[in-house]
Amino acid sequence: MTHSPIIRAKGLTRTYEGHGRRVAVFEDLDLEIRRGELVAVVGASGVGKSTLLHLLGGLDRPTAGSLEVDGIDLAGLTEPELCQFRNRRIGFVFQFHHLLPEFSALENVMMPMLISGYDRRAAGTKARELLGRVGLGTRIDHRPGELSGGEQQRTALARALVLAPALLLADEPTGNLDQQTGDEVLALLLRLRAGNDLTAVIVTHNERLAAAADRVLRMEHRTIHPDSVDDGT
Repeated sequence: MTHSPIIRAKGLTRTYEGHGRRVAVFEDLDLEIRRGELVAVVGASGVGKSTLLHLLGGLDRPTAGSLEVDGIDLAGLTEPELCQFRNRRIGFVFQFHHLLPEFSALENVMMPMLISGYDRRAAGTKARELLGRVGLGTRIDHRPGELSGGEQQRTALARALVLAPALLLADEPTGNLDQQTGDEVLALLLRLRAGNDLTAVIVTHNERLAAAADRVLRMEHRTIHPDSVDDGT
């Protein structure tokens, strides 16, 4: 069965101006990602992988081109609408977990729901359930500084999924972990992705993670090339 695209980008361009120079991160990039796909984006450092992820998640705006995510034209959104879009439809996981150090694991996972207007009881119930699913049911009251690197990243993954987003964007989610812990986070990510019928775009240098993807896209020379493409059936 062919799934409809959740991401459609046409002529996507991102340039920066500085010191009298125009620097193109990428130009005239076309991209489609289907619902339910796990897509790995690979390439050398500095080719624009993180920039692409920021555009897809509404953290940055393209210089030119069109971008539609989950049926929404991002160019037409105001900044408050973009904030709501990110909160409701996108789950973010980064190399460095960006947990709030003064809050417990439970409070960190609750945060997107509280921002979205859920009451504390509902947010707490959902956050506890997700932390249990990622193996941290006994660590919910610990602050990030009291958790291992793998536990912090699992907490960040639970936070990314607490509002059941349509799209998970992950930037080097195993890059700050040792190989064994990285493999554990990868296995957890794959399990949660399958259980939540989630689309995921993951920037990575991890060969194991790339090998587990449905497709691998390679960024180089200011554009993107498929390393491998399935037939969509």
